[in-house]
Amino acid sequence: MNRRLHLQQCNTLDTLIKGLVLSMNLFQRRKILKKANYLDLTPVRIFNHEIREDDKVNILLPRFKNKIARRMFKPPKKSNDIPIKLDEIGSAIWLLIDGKLRVMEICEKMKTLYPDKMQPLEENEKRVTQFLSLLYQQRYISFKEIMGNNNPEEKI
Repeated sequence: MNRRLHLQQCNTLDTLIKGLVLSMNLFQRRKILKKANYLDLTPVRIFNHEIREDDKVNILLPRFKNKIARRMFKPPKKSNDIPIKLDEIGSAIWLLIDGKLRVMEICEKMKTLYPDKMQPLEENEKRVTQFLSLLYQQRYISFKEIMGNNNPEEKI
């Protein structure tokens, strides 16, 4: 398929990002990450979220990827999305992921937001990077640097 035609068919940047991330296999993504310093990467959300009444975040994971399957197999009285509940720290990190802040900057902001829970900077960095690694493995986020290597807009 022609890349320009593919770009025209993508409605939003989110659709394009999801397509790029989901089309890469684990080994390709891991190879790119091995070369990079994790604290210099810039995380980007792939899925939408909602904020619960207790000010914590639910990541909205679609039940089906295919639009036809979404319509045909949707259980009655249920939403199209599966809510993934995050705790207080996870919610704060998720809300800081905006595609502009690097992981190091997120660690610094978490230290100022939660000085009692995020004590030594090394431990703070470890906790944040482990959480972001988990989100990345589950494909809830990606990194700008990975998408930059496979971004079709740059190759056109």
